[in-house]
Amino acid sequence: MQHCAMFRNMANKEKIKNSDTTHFGFKEVQEDEKQTLVRGVFDSVADKYDIMNDVMSAGLHRAWKNNLIRSLRPKPGMHLLDVAGGTGDIAFRFLKAANKSADSADNKKPKAKVTICDINTRMLEAGRARALDEGIFDPIDWVTGNAEMLPFPDRYFDAYTIAFGIRNVTHIDAALREAYRVLKPGGRFMCLEFSKVDLPLLKEIYDTYSFNLIPYFGELITGDKDSYQYLVESIRKFPSQEKFKQMIDEAGFKNTSYRNLSGGIVAIHSGWRV
Repeated sequence: MQHCAMFRNMANKEKIKNSDTTHFGFKEVQEDEKQTLVRGVFDSVADKYDIMNDVMSAGLHRAWKNNLIRSLRPKPGMHLLDVAGGTGDIAFRFLKAANKSADSADNKKPKAKVTICDINTRMLEAGRARALDEGIFDPIDWVTGNAEMLPFPDRYFDAYTIAFGIRNVTHIDAALREAYRVLKPGGRFMCLEFSKVDLPLLKEIYDTYSFNLIPYFGELITGDKDSYQYLVESIRKFPSQEKFKQMIDEAGFKNTSYRNLSGGIVAIHSGWRV
């Protein structure tokens, strides 16, 4: 299976090499540059990523992530792949919910397990340090890897999550195909991402906050205005809810759906491999 994955990744690399330009925020860049540029953003903010999320969402990201986990319904024995989850926010919530379910059921199923895959080693280092600080010793594998070329066998995981990460991927369609590939039949894909606000008044307020205050706070807190400017712009370049749902459909998922939170500031997308 490893050889199959290697040849598939080589084919993916060939496809990527034959492409031309993409967006990095509002800028147009060569596709082979975007990954390096995005890595630079997250290298810059890794140590203060939790603060960044609070600034980006006015603290609401905690409630949104809790909502994602409730929708996923973690259970004992589940193996989750959390992509772009280097700091552990989703993984820790998943394990806590799964273990709580195990305690209440009083069963003898094996504990839930998480594999965190992130292309940025600085983010993974921050996550490991946070796990130690919080006394989290549950089974977590920390893997450096690319969402477009996952280093895992076919049909390997029970669930796949990606929270606030897929908009930073160069080829979203390739990442979705990889998500489908590594899920077992019956496995669930779930994505939490900033989206398109569907209330005109809220959109005006949100745009004002995003473009004027978030980069300012970013510079004030981390000394890095440009990274926060990119993150704001990347949200605006991400596909609409309906367009992204269509992309999930095209990757092969069934029973796809999405649910807006906070007036469409974010959306939770779901799909199943059947």
